[in-house]
Amino acid sequence: MSSRLIFLWLLAGSFVVAPIATARAADVTAVRPGRSLIVHADDAGMSHSVNMATTEGMEHGVVTSASILVPCAWFPEFAEYARKHPERDYGVHLTLTCEWKNYRWGPVAPRDKVPSLLDRDGYLYRDNAPVVAKAKLSEAEAELRAQIDRAKAFGVRLSHLDTHMGTLLDRPDLIELYINLGIAYSLPVMFTRQATLPAFQARYPALRGHDRQLLDMLDSHRLPVLSSVLMMYSGGEHPTRARNYLKALAGLPSGVNELIVHCGIDNAELQAITDSAKLRDSDRRFVTDPQTKAELTRMGFTLTNWGEFRLATERK
Repeated sequence: MSSRLIFLWLLAGSFVVAPIATARAADVTAVRPGRSLIVHADDAGMSHSVNMATTEGMEHGVVTSASILVPCAWFPEFAEYARKHPERDYGVHLTLTCEWKNYRWGPVAPRDKVPSLLDRDGYLYRDNAPVVAKAKLSEAEAELRAQIDRAKAFGVRLSHLDTHMGTLLDRPDLIELYINLGIAYSLPVMFTRQATLPAFQARYPALRGHDRQLLDMLDSHRLPVLSSVLMMYSGGEHPTRARNYLKALAGLPSGVNELIVHCGIDNAELQAITDSAKLRDSDRRFVTDPQTKAELTRMGFTLTNWGEFRLATERK
């Protein structure tokens, strides 16, 4: 990857990429009132390494929320943790894809009920394009409902929904399904006011002409909508990544923002799954570093989660 920071402004898992210069810690000076931050760990349930790192971030760091990959083999382990810690904040990482080469997962719904979601080996597709081209809406809905229902059946107290790899933003009917699932289950979905920005709509044409309608749907059901979502999924040495995180966080607007991280432990298990093991370990180190919490406090952030965000929205 480039030595320059790749700064990802996301809309529910989808992103616009813009490079900015690497910052020194001394450059991080922005202090703004009225800023809250959800520190959100993606991919819980993916592996034992990810589960261990995610719980470490929640118990000993600034992680305030996590989203769970229900189809994965290590979902039961994280679900057990969630049952034992119902005071924490958990969502379903709605997934119609399985991106890794050798670590594959299939649907939660019976395979014969969702054939349009499967590749020739019977697993979910590795990227979004085949889903967009081939997935039947009724089968996508059946699978996503199966994932939510399975999390609930395992005793996970859910606070929200989001979308793995942004797949549900790549087709207009999938976007509407995403919003409607939130309404049907009375759960917030990760969505931001940035949906109206031309840059998002240029990158994700499925949003064009639907952004206001989708926001109105969420607002009418008193489901909260984020001011912005930020993810930095770039390589580099950990000290540089930590400085770049702080630089990016300093520029977030007032309101409730979300920072997405991917926590992991750089061990043999995670290395066998993904070439992002080092990056995920760096995220774990960042969110568990006491200096990170101190900097967030200095910048005026209040840490929050989806449960608190919803309560605050309902009180308005």
